Amino acid sequence: MRHVERAPAKLTLSLRVVGVRADGYHLIDAEMVTLDLADELTFGSGDAVTFDGAEVGPDNLVTRALAAVGRTAAVHVTKRIPPGAGLGGGSSDAAAVLRWAGCSDLAVAAALGADVPFCLVGGRARVTGIGEVLSPLEPVARVFTLLTPPFGVSTPAVYDAWDALGGPTAAGPNDLEPAALAVEPRLAEWRDRLGSATGQTPVLAGSGSTWFVEGAYPDAGLVTRTDRP
Repeated sequence: MRHVERAPAKLTLSLRVVGVRADGYHLIDAEMVTLDLADELTFGSGDAVTFDGAEVGPDNLVTRALAAVGRTAAVHVTKRIPPGAGLGGGSSDAAAVLRWAGCSDLAVAAALGADVPFCLVGGRARVTGIGEVLSPLEPVARVFTLLTPPFGVSTPAVYDAWDALGGPTAAGPNDLEPAALAVEPRLAEWRDRLGSATGQTPVLAGSGSTWFVEGAYPDAGLVTRTDRP
């Protein structure tokens, strides 16, 4: 039988990099929320994984998540979360596979990626460690406007740049902004577009490339809301 599972985007409202482990992974202290923007995964019989009709290879997170739970399925992913945007699209797709399989093990989720544990649990949480330690917070109804450039930003490259820059602390709520701007200077143009259109100071979502402000500005970008856990 066919089964449909939503894979909501996540928005990192604040992010402090508080250390680096001996293995090179960065320790964070962040607040994340689930948005109503979501991919949709349809499960059926078979073993092919397709994204918007195109079959993908074995290294994508959906295939890896299926392997992690020892399951096979034909999975069709309808993408609505822009890739490389810092909104956890791939991680949320993997988390949707875990939910479909009845797996709530955060260790399994963390082995797939640092954002997968939060995407599995959802809602609103303080996220620490490398992303695997979750402290749930009371849900708050909020509205955000997101502006995503037509390019992505590599998360490993941003963390490497953060190291190379000496571990800067940002003036705003996201310590990764200086490093992301160093990796991809074109981000500044899109930040300024959103700022000019809204009169607000945009914040980078995680390692980018999406910028966001609180409030509804439909002429400036995509208006989305916090989702229910």
